Amino acid sequence: METNEEAELCFPQLLNISCIKHMRPHFETILLYMLMSFFSLLTVFLNLLVIISISHFRQLHTPTNLLLLSLAVSDFLVGLIVMAFQIFLTEPCWLLGDLFCTLYYLLPFITISASVGNMVMISVDRYVAICDPLQYPTKITQKRVQISVLLCWIYSVLYNFLILFDNLKQPGRYNSCYGECVINIIVPVDCVITLILPISSIIILYMRVFVVAVSQARSMRSHVAAVKLQRSVTVTVKKSELKAARTLGVVVAVFLMCYCPAYCVSFSGYDLMVGSSANFFMYFLMILNSCLNPLIYAFFYPWFRNSVKLIVTLQILQPHSCETNIL
Repeated sequence: METNEEAELCFPQLLNISCIKHMRPHFETILLYMLMSFFSLLTVFLNLLVIISISHFRQLHTPTNLLLLSLAVSDFLVGLIVMAFQIFLTEPCWLLGDLFCTLYYLLPFITISASVGNMVMISVDRYVAICDPLQYPTKITQKRVQISVLLCWIYSVLYNFLILFDNLKQPGRYNSCYGECVINIIVPVDCVITLILPISSIIILYMRVFVVAVSQARSMRSHVAAVKLQRSVTVTVKKSELKAARTLGVVVAVFLMCYCPAYCVSFSGYDLMVGSSANFFMYFLMILNSCLNPLIYAFFYPWFRNSVKLIVTLQILQPHSCETNIL
């Protein structure tokens, strides 16, 4: 067995307290750098398109799109900050110090909590739109959604500062050697608050939406010309709402597939340690979700494709371009 003197250390000057440097093959390291750099730039670019689209065009200033805007901001920060820091996971040692180790986890935790909160609000939005369409305009207003989004972000920041308080108060207290980046949180409590309760709510709401959607689809197929005009308008409105619910359902499903594995591993009791391949894969799967969301919009939403054309061709710089009809 290699001793510390024979093995390559993270900090050679600290023989007895330095971690052993577990090197990856050079080709693998280069591949990971390229992979993370590519997805970081792609995530930033795609989510910036979403942010510009919803912010610029007035037709897109709806409560539902405001929730998508908040989600895009969260995904944008993941691409700009979290993915950039993720590159350090390819290194065999943590060299940025104990405080940056804690901050490295704090930023993703905040964006993850905000994303989960946005997903819950999106599910509530679709639930009200499908199950109570007549009351939707009065229950889900622009101002209420703005307040909800703000509270979601404030909660995400305060909650994650709280669960990482011990780590922030005494950075590095859980490291066993220099060159390691380990934090400690109460995993069962965190999983219940940030995963089990929100995702249970999302699943319950979407199951209800699905049941109502199936009922409405059958109603529309059996709809005859003799119905009253008011009911006909309601059916037309519900048809568009069902399409939006289906699209956002795909967003929620992809979110669950990307985030659940990491939380399941955390719930099993493993330490969150930088350097392991499993940890890198789980983190990469989570941040990949931030890149997938805009691709889902591009596939399902014509307004997003239309707005991207106007942005790329710089037509949004023309006067009154915000009034353009892109729906």
